[in-house]
Amino acid sequence: MTEYISGKRLFRVVGFDPSHRQLRLWSEALAVEGTSTRVEVWIGHVELMFLKPYYRDGLHVRPATAAEFAVLSERHGIPEDDAVWTWMLAPGDGSFVVGGNPAWREAEYDLMDGESLFDFGRPWPPPYPARWGMVE
Repeated sequence: MTEYISGKRLFRVVGFDPSHRQLRLWSEALAVEGTSTRVEVWIGHVELMFLKPYYRDGLHVRPATAAEFAVLSERHGIPEDDAVWTWMLAPGDGSFVVGGNPAWREAEYDLMDGESLFDFGRPWPPPYPARWGMVE
């Protein structure tokens, strides 16, 4: 998959673990949005990021275009080799991450046991229906 589009969901940054260089963004099930699932986006091996704490209109995670990367590279000193590892997060707002391939997981919130869908100490796939993918 070359991109992940969430639709009009509220996402928030829920954590960045600097020792493991992992970024996590979540969209909870919200009655006002009519959603019943939690969506989690995970990016590992993060080298650089420019984020907003909230994404009110959802996420559109995709590789940076050549033109976008040229601007980011000049502005932030990103090496040319990192072009394939630069991911845009939302259309037109400049948010980006330089890191490993973003992965996403989604499951019905009431079937989850309250833990993260990216708890790497637990087996995947879970015992309840879930969807998942990776941006490449």
